[in-house]
Amino acid sequence: MKFKLALLFLISFCCFAQNDSFPSAKVNEIVKQIQVPKFPSFKIEVTKLGAKGDSISNAKPAFDKAMALCKKNNGGTIIVPKGIYTLNGPIHFVSNVNLHLEEGAKIRFGSNPKDYQLVLTSWEGTMLYNYSPLIYANNVENIAITGNGIIDGEAKNTWIKWKSLEKKDQLLTREMNHKNTPIKERIFGEGHYLRPQLIQFFNSKNILIEDVQIEDSPFWCIHLLKSKSITIRGLTYNAHNNNNDGIDPEYSSDILIENILFDNADDNVAIKAGRDDEGRSNSNTPSENIVIRNCAFKGLHAIVIGSEMSAGVRNVYVENNKFRGYLKRGIFIKTNSDRGGFVKDIYFNNLAFGKVEDCIYITANYHGEGSGLFSSKVSDIYFSNISCVEATNTGIVIEGFPDKKVANIKLDHVTIQSAKNGMTITNTENVRTNEVIIGEKATTPTAVK
Repeated sequence: MKFKLALLFLISFCCFAQNDSFPSAKVNEIVKQIQVPKFPSFKIEVTKLGAKGDSISNAKPAFDKAMALCKKNNGGTIIVPKGIYTLNGPIHFVSNVNLHLEEGAKIRFGSNPKDYQLVLTSWEGTMLYNYSPLIYANNVENIAITGNGIIDGEAKNTWIKWKSLEKKDQLLTREMNHKNTPIKERIFGEGHYLRPQLIQFFNSKNILIEDVQIEDSPFWCIHLLKSKSITIRGLTYNAHNNNNDGIDPEYSSDILIENILFDNADDNVAIKAGRDDEGRSNSNTPSENIVIRNCAFKGLHAIVIGSEMSAGVRNVYVENNKFRGYLKRGIFIKTNSDRGGFVKDIYFNNLAFGKVEDCIYITANYHGEGSGLFSSKVSDIYFSNISCVEATNTGIVIEGFPDKKVANIKLDHVTIQSAKNGMTITNTENVRTNEVIIGEKATTPTAVK
């Protein structure tokens, strides 16, 4: 079926049942079960252990000593006073530690790969051994990064140069994934060019990141990998390198993201759950129970699900957010016929976007490199009270698989003031709409079932 409207695109086919409204009770339940970490009374200033905030001296030995003292005392707070602290190597967390950056404090990282030992990590959805993320935690609990200081990856003139060299290794990681190469044999590091993440919490729980500013990451800024019970709030981003995603939950659950000022060269929040064969083998650990609220978006895309989502993504609640600058797409859900898995029970409510290329974009045609035998199931996605000033390309795009259609999509009170194209719907079923308005500059929207 095709239809054409020239000036005003207004659909009011049906009204929604009460259970279609934004499920605030479920959001409250998720937030309530997230544990914010508490810490023992022990405190230590890194300057008392030899750190000099002069931007030149290597402060890593002092930070390592502080972490060791906290471990000896069953936890505590590491205080970073005003100053610029250069660390030639990573910070590795132990349990029950709060890394607290006071006003005027900056942590900046050196970029000699030899200073970063190999650790078990993940790179674009494939587990492997690579250079340690600059701040890293593995199998710990009750940890935090707080305060009004700055975490600076110092990557724009160093690590970022690997972007043009990484393709061979990127393809190798995907080949290892598809061939189920044992993880112990997936060794990268010297002679390879996979950039490390700035902050990665792996297999950990009860995590807080609060109020700090994030700058100049080598790769993804904050990567939440196989972790749970996480609060991220009050952050400010100034991260403009390639692949500087703001927050990437992967195989992770029970997450609150709120009051963030994003300014990223890539996705603001990108929810993931593993890639292809490996992701499907971890189907018992989907990314789920994620709340994103009261944030201001600026970057490539605001909210993204995928494309690495093979273990599944469900129970995501996005509410009361707005734009603060350029975005290519507001909401972007992407998969392909290599992924498998599912995306379901996703709720968007009260979001305001400015000028974008596309406001809402759901696609099963994102590029992949496998056999094309694993279609994803995308269903039960709810949009309400969405506004957008202008879509320079298309207001709403929904593209499913011919053999596995995008199903049960509900659009309620969506207003796009102007758009080059209104709405395109392909390979879908049960798309329900109420008060969807694409304004007077919209031209030739089409829908295909």
